[in-house]
Amino acid sequence: MNKKIITRGTLALLFALSAPHATHTMAQEPTAEALKRPTLEDLIPGGETYRYVENLYGLQWWGDVCIKPDIDELKAIDPQSGKETLLVTREAVNRALKEAGLKELSHFYSVRLPWPGKEELLLPMPQQFAVYNWRTGQLTRRDDLPKEPAANYDLSTESLHLAYTVENNLYVDGRRITDEPLGVVCGQSVHRNEFGISKGTFWSPAGDLLAFYRMDERMVTEYPLVDITARVGELNAIRYPMAGMTSHRVQVGIYNPATHQTVYLNTGDPTDRYFTNLSWAPDGKSLFLIELNRDQNRSKLCRYDAQTGTLLQVLLEERHPKYVEPQHPLLFLPWDDTKFIYRSQRDGYNHLYLFDLGKLSAQPRSLTLESGEQTPSPLTTAGNGKSPKGAAGLQLTSGDWLVQDVLGFNAKQKEVIFTATKESPLQSNIYKVNASNGRITRLDNGQGVHRPRLSASGSYLIDSYSTPDVPRRIDLTATRNGQRLVHLLTAASPYKDFDMPSIETGTLKAADGTTDLYYRIVKPADFDPNRKYPAIVYVYGGPHAQIVTNGWMNDARGWDLYMANKGYIMFSLDNRGSSNRGLAFENVTFRQLGIEEGKDQVKGVEFLKSLPYVDGDRIGVHGWSFGGHMTTALMLRYPELFKVGVAGGPVIDWSYYEVMYGERYMDTPQTNPEGYEATNLKNLAGNLKGHLLLIHDDHDDTCVPQHSLSFIKACVDARTYPDLFVYPGHKHNVLGRDRVHLHEKITRYFEDYL
Repeated sequence: MNKKIITRGTLALLFALSAPHATHTMAQEPTAEALKRPTLEDLIPGGETYRYVENLYGLQWWGDVCIKPDIDELKAIDPQSGKETLLVTREAVNRALKEAGLKELSHFYSVRLPWPGKEELLLPMPQQFAVYNWRTGQLTRRDDLPKEPAANYDLSTESLHLAYTVENNLYVDGRRITDEPLGVVCGQSVHRNEFGISKGTFWSPAGDLLAFYRMDERMVTEYPLVDITARVGELNAIRYPMAGMTSHRVQVGIYNPATHQTVYLNTGDPTDRYFTNLSWAPDGKSLFLIELNRDQNRSKLCRYDAQTGTLLQVLLEERHPKYVEPQHPLLFLPWDDTKFIYRSQRDGYNHLYLFDLGKLSAQPRSLTLESGEQTPSPLTTAGNGKSPKGAAGLQLTSGDWLVQDVLGFNAKQKEVIFTATKESPLQSNIYKVNASNGRITRLDNGQGVHRPRLSASGSYLIDSYSTPDVPRRIDLTATRNGQRLVHLLTAASPYKDFDMPSIETGTLKAADGTTDLYYRIVKPADFDPNRKYPAIVYVYGGPHAQIVTNGWMNDARGWDLYMANKGYIMFSLDNRGSSNRGLAFENVTFRQLGIEEGKDQVKGVEFLKSLPYVDGDRIGVHGWSFGGHMTTALMLRYPELFKVGVAGGPVIDWSYYEVMYGERYMDTPQTNPEGYEATNLKNLAGNLKGHLLLIHDDHDDTCVPQHSLSFIKACVDARTYPDLFVYPGHKHNVLGRDRVHLHEKITRYFEDYL
């Protein structure tokens, strides 16, 4: 029997209008010999020869020691000297696993070292986990899950209690702790993964209590999806609450493994409210969550007693006339468990606020953060860094830029380490802010897009980043001064042997005449300025997305590169409504999704048509999801501008979209009928003049197939003639080997008609 070989390539797939100012960012060096051009198989994940950027998978911290996994060896790297030490081989670990009758490891990339100072590996494996001591060569702990299909594993590395789900119920250490009927789900993500929610269980710091979500969906309308793999198609019904309709009810329970007792937080009637951003107090005696009303214009930071489920106090409230959007749980300072970091967009940008729990608790009423107002008297902005006597809070960061992620703390220096857009909206750079004096210091080179990991003490970073011409570089750096200590990797371009397009970026004015928008142009490798090229706009345009950055190749996609080399000018623009530009930039689209965004995209097309090498009569557009909505809307609202469009998984009618996302940006159909009417693309079906292909997945549970099908019916009634293609068995995107087919299908449509 041949052994299965795991390669890095395999793992890569698994883990994976004023005068515009233009900057040339990527030009290929001329070569003596003609270079070949990459194919879709080279450029698209799932392709047989997909060219991935080299990486060091599974890099992590073991305290302040960097751990470098490989297929056969696990090494430790001293961040000061760079010295590598072999900790253990896969052969040794597999010997112990085999003796215990457990499945052997095929690589080290997924192991974890969560216990600084302890010479033990956590080995997560299907249906079980094990702890291996590399000094003794023995397994020190193992836990076998039941034979039923289990999911959502959540191991407390403090207590080694293990939570998981089987179907719709929650288990802890093999004991079923919920017994729910069909339609009630426990221990899983709720609210359709909005508000930063990605899981359904939350261990206390000591691992002795487990908070979990319970979601009752029985009152939510079922939506039919059909499985066509059966001889007679079978119904797969999902619970899908559409905007303005009855939503699910969520509760938060707290389970005690010692007593096997569960209490539920006394939130009152959970109807039409969202419970997000769960976090524990350092002592595990209370649980914090942010409660959001269904209108999503008012949030409350609530503190509950973990033993009784009683509401102790509402500490903070936020209000905004359009919406508030809590995405992050509060973080307590490791050197002072009476103070915590809270993130808010109240001044127009996502920033860090430091609050004193004792002073907040002592107030007769909750502190209200009203967006758009001056800083309230109980809260001050960091200046000299000293919070006035009696002040409940301090704004640690401020300015026309936003905090993207909090990496952790350096307790010794009393610093918060974070990433932000302070250098440019196109970048993500690393900073620290001193919680005592508010001083901010940059910890990287000020370039590109950084994705760092902080060591346990906060003294070191694994700094992985890219720039337009550097695919990936990984260094170990010091947070004391941002100094590079150890260089681990500089990846070569995966396309160094290919003839590649050139990429330019720049800015142009939005439709409001004042706001700068960033664009990207990809030109053919053999670009001829005297030739007229067709152009394709690749668009997304919606919230929480940005498609032009200062990362590798300015974030150009593989399909963009492919189409450029086929003789197209590829253009992308981040319109108002997209990410990383602040609240006012985003919420200008409130109650009218797709309209202001479309006006900005038209400004981009006007710029394209002004270029001497663009054929203004051959402009196409393509996008997926929100980008599918944008593609369809642009084809219908501006039929004289766009000749060809391909819309993937498009939203056609926002009243068909789900409650949480849809109502945040559109309100309900009942309260905003004019907005829903104006953005319903079925009403514009008669405007279609060019060629439009709609692509939809038959199991799309995010943007249900009803969108595309209802639009086709509207076009039939209007006597217009779009095309439709369906991908069976896929959800809200086409993944795996079929992804190459998808992009070939899109390419052929533009080749046929543009």
